[in-house]
Amino acid sequence: MDTLLVEPAGLEEVEGALGRFFEESKIRAAKIGPGYHALWETLERCTAGGKRFRPRLVMSAYQVLGGRDLDNAAGLGAAFELLHTALIVHDDVIDRDFVRRGIPNVSGRYRSIAEAAGASPEGAQHVGFSAGVVAGDLALSNAYRLLERVEAPATVRRRLSEILDEAVFASAAGEFLDIETSLSPTMPSLEDIVHMARLKTSVYSFEGPLQAGAVLAGAEEEVIDRLGDFGRDAGIAYQIADDLLGVFGNETRTGKTNWGDLREGKRTALMSYVAARPEWDRISSLVGSPGMSAADADYVRRILVDSGARDYSADLAAEYASRARTHLESGGMPTALRSALEPVVTAVVDRVR
Repeated sequence: MDTLLVEPAGLEEVEGALGRFFEESKIRAAKIGPGYHALWETLERCTAGGKRFRPRLVMSAYQVLGGRDLDNAAGLGAAFELLHTALIVHDDVIDRDFVRRGIPNVSGRYRSIAEAAGASPEGAQHVGFSAGVVAGDLALSNAYRLLERVEAPATVRRRLSEILDEAVFASAAGEFLDIETSLSPTMPSLEDIVHMARLKTSVYSFEGPLQAGAVLAGAEEEVIDRLGDFGRDAGIAYQIADDLLGVFGNETRTGKTNWGDLREGKRTALMSYVAARPEWDRISSLVGSPGMSAADADYVRRILVDSGARDYSADLAAEYASRARTHLESGGMPTALRSALEPVVTAVVDRVR
């Protein structure tokens, strides 16, 4: 995810919290065996190198709303970062991807290990995906473990746990709905696609981190609610833009092939628009085809441009970004918080313009 925020104080503390967590985990793993230790090293590498967007939101909301204990808040930011790691590792398994950020992901690394050991291509893929499931499970369960280390009154800790749990619950629901809709021969409605975007992205990447930082800082309920509203629409805007970049983006920047979503037949606002137009008949047999070639993908992209689907999706992302901005301008939102979050919605739109 592109850096959508100015850098708040406390990111070094987040890195420190993550570093200590992985050192502790690797020491535990080494006592079990070198293979398990290597899996933890792979998971640590998967977590490294990201933009730390979710911790940035946590730390920004926390500090702007009066929080001062950066070390403590950093543990909360690290929990959301580890949740992000869990979800992208599992998402790569679901999407059958072996590369993330331009390098082999967990599944890609263990597929290569299996191939080197003499496994068949099919067997090596199974090993890779199995390792991805295990690594994602470890990251997910330990996000809660990191949250448990955050020092706060019992009522605040309970609220933070509920926010993290809702993030997990909603993300799982969004992934399942995505899987379920792929079984239908008809394209889901735009309303359903937007609902999936909110579940898959908004809750854990925007709403949860912002509200968690605010809760830890002791913010008023009105502000916490407004942050949720902002995060919902900003996250939807981001997901629509991300789906657009998944087809038209620069692979060097996105770190993923720009025709994987086409090959998978991913249900997006882009596809919902073109599926309702005559041009759909020209590409429907290609979208979702496992045998899609690079030339096929280029052809589909040309149709998406000519049909207006690309411009429609970019405009839709801008519309939800505008909705998010209105929540910042509502009464009760501190001026400093508006200033900190305004760049988020601006950058979401700029990504696809």
